[in-house]
Amino acid sequence: MTTGMGRRERKKAATHQALADAALRLFLERGYDNVGVREIADAADVSTTTLQKHFPSKESLVFDRDTGIEEALVAAVRDRPPGTSVLDALRGYTLARVEYGAAADGAREFMTLVRGTPALSEYWHRMWMRHEDALSRALAAETGAPKADPECAALAHFALETSALAIRSENPARIVEAAFALLERGWRASPR
Repeated sequence: MTTGMGRRERKKAATHQALADAALRLFLERGYDNVGVREIADAADVSTTTLQKHFPSKESLVFDRDTGIEEALVAAVRDRPPGTSVLDALRGYTLARVEYGAAADGAREFMTLVRGTPALSEYWHRMWMRHEDALSRALAAETGAPKADPECAALAHFALETSALAIRSENPARIVEAAFALLERGWRASPR
């Protein structure tokens, strides 16, 4: 990640990572609400001013790996293999995300922290859903629809919400499959 960076950029990246690591460690040990930004800065051996230059809010300290997510999401649609539908590409991307989130080292503890802290849960959801417009534009470009196509906007919204719903679930893959089956076949409610 730091290959090709100058000395100043490497130092900045190292400080950024040290702050994120210190914050996550303290939050996991003591709980998000029981840790102040000064404690995080002290643990990373920097000033609170330096911390604030790297992270605009306390919540952003937890979600330091957002870079590249939007590009990967758009690439899942844009660079899908020939013969793969847009819906199948989104399903595959979403399944891969939730499976990685479940299997990654420390993922269970991280998600317990996020789910158990309303401020983090709300921040994560807002952060994730901000990719909606980019995904909608990619869907429109891939399907030949107008840029502001309401179907592309709805599909982008539903796909992103599916991931958010799945991550909060005990069986994320089941949620993803059910949601994409619904998108593919439509709602088939049984009469009462």
